[in-house]
Amino acid sequence: MNYKIALLPGDGIGPEVTQQASKVLLRVGKIFGHSFTFEEFLLGGAATDEYGVPYPQETAIGCKAADAVLLGAVGGPKWDSIPVEKRPEKGLLQIRSDLGLYANLRPAALRPALKSACPLREETADKGFDIMIVRELTGGIYFGERNRYETEDRGTVASDLLSYSEMEIERIGRRAFELAMLRGRKLTSVDKANVLESSRLWRSVMHRLRDQYPQVEYDDLYVDNAAMQLVRDPGVFDVIVTENMFGDILSDEASMITGSIGLLPSASMGDSAPALFEPIHGSAPDIAGKNMANPIATILSSAMMLRYSFELGDASGAIERAVDRTLEQGYRTPDMAGGTEMVGTAEMGTKILENLECVC
Repeated sequence: MNYKIALLPGDGIGPEVTQQASKVLLRVGKIFGHSFTFEEFLLGGAATDEYGVPYPQETAIGCKAADAVLLGAVGGPKWDSIPVEKRPEKGLLQIRSDLGLYANLRPAALRPALKSACPLREETADKGFDIMIVRELTGGIYFGERNRYETEDRGTVASDLLSYSEMEIERIGRRAFELAMLRGRKLTSVDKANVLESSRLWRSVMHRLRDQYPQVEYDDLYVDNAAMQLVRDPGVFDVIVTENMFGDILSDEASMITGSIGLLPSASMGDSAPALFEPIHGSAPDIAGKNMANPIATILSSAMMLRYSFELGDASGAIERAVDRTLEQGYRTPDMAGGTEMVGTAEMGTKILENLECVC
């Protein structure tokens, strides 16, 4: 079967890391008897430079016609001073909204070869952890009404509206329960129900869903406690579900305890439209074009694509094993500590390709 992938290299290091992921997909497809066709489109700063908008119509049409979307990264200081509606990050918000991608899946696992790079205590790192953070992606304060006005006695006042509907909470909650059923059957819902009315609604909806999934061990945590537990004993978590801003912060915190943000993939999914897969690191313009970027997060994002969009678990697992084997052999890009041999972006991709043949 042929799978059509919309490729969005984006800005900064995006083109370099997506190139390596594309090579891995083509190789694993050849091994397992699948084929992948890539069609490239512009998003972010590159699109603004070419079309004057960060999410052009051509990109929207191409992504909707694809089976899945693979994104590199967007953004950079080059576009910091332009109007908000033309900034690269606006394009990312627009594509998520346009494709109805409300569920962001961010795995944070400590790979065996990188235990020494984990900043947590040795006894904590030795236990390992494998967490899936499910972040609501299209609601909350990032999409709420914004306001700014002047006052006579307090100067300028700015506000951002945080709101959630029962529908938005229920669909992300159900997605999280279903994922928990496929993993360790444990789900933690993170909110701030002692302070926020939106969190109190969040908790009440999650409790209704809890009764529909008696096989899942469920608990609630306030966001500050969850942040503390992530660095104290991350192994207590299996699946975490939370609202947009909390998920943004907690998933970045979780990324750092894995040893490098350059290792972590993500998936943004809806109910029917093509899903979007991307590394969680930024565009790193300071190292763009220098063959220094870590392509592993993008390569693992392609593995998530195989598993969640195409249901090709064997091929996905082969990519993950090839990455682990490469790390165990001591190969590292500059962002990763330890190891015995420092390599660049292209060299890391080549080593993973070589190991892909070995693990299959």
